[in-house]
Amino acid sequence: MKQLLKFIIHLRLHYQFFILSGGYLLAALFVEDINWRQFWLQFLNVHVLLFGGATAYNSWWDKDEGPIGGLKSPPKMNKWMWPASLIIQFAGLGWASMVGWNYAIIYGVSMIFFWLYSTPLARWKGRPVRSIIAIGISTGTNSFFLGYLAAGGYPITFTQDIIAIGVAAIILSLYPVSQVYQTEEDLERGDHTFAVQFGLKGVQWFFAILFIGGAMLITIMLYLQNQLLGTIFGVVTFIAYLALSVFVWKLEGKQAEYDIVMRIKFFASLSFVIFISGTLLLQILL
Repeated sequence: MKQLLKFIIHLRLHYQFFILSGGYLLAALFVEDINWRQFWLQFLNVHVLLFGGATAYNSWWDKDEGPIGGLKSPPKMNKWMWPASLIIQFAGLGWASMVGWNYAIIYGVSMIFFWLYSTPLARWKGRPVRSIIAIGISTGTNSFFLGYLAAGGYPITFTQDIIAIGVAAIILSLYPVSQVYQTEEDLERGDHTFAVQFGLKGVQWFFAILFIGGAMLITIMLYLQNQLLGTIFGVVTFIAYLALSVFVWKLEGKQAEYDIVMRIKFFASLSFVIFISGTLLLQILL
């Protein structure tokens, strides 16, 4: 039971639900006739079996002892957890195939990029550009596409492509921040992560450019569909950008900042999720 609890901890479900779910939830705003049952069932599939399984898979190869995204003190993993992390991902792929072949392909592509990110055979995590590509696609663009198809949207057009790029940009903007506080362990493994390669200033500029760029893309697409919603989203995200910018540019990269960084990152993502959830609820009531 203790080992099972450790495995569940490594799924980092609070991280999946409250930080990485924004793109999936946002997709429902662009579907007129939403299949709510399928949408929420696949929400669990994507964020527990796919994202959770991939996170545990990554933890197995990293064997971190210091703070990582969503965990300050990650528990030690046991041998059975590596195959378990793969089994739940493949179980999720089987479940995804029930939605449709296009949905299953996108789901499978995310799995592949997660593996490329973590496995020593490829270890894209240790390459700044490749790591950005892997995370941007698996948890960014594909998160939106999966939410869109699960909600009943079809087909995926150029409009959805633009929105998905915006989602990826926002998610990626804060992605390297936590890496700043695990550079020693990453260097010991030979991983030249984004934070290792470009340093704190690089991480800060990365946030400054990608967050506002992604927010603008989503705002424009929302405005074209619903002017009021697009305006509100634009104003809210711009205020959030200003507030986060003050925080990000004050970082010094000291280990003592880790707790504050994760709280701010969690709060920012949670606010985004709450905003989208509230908008979806309003649409249901109206």
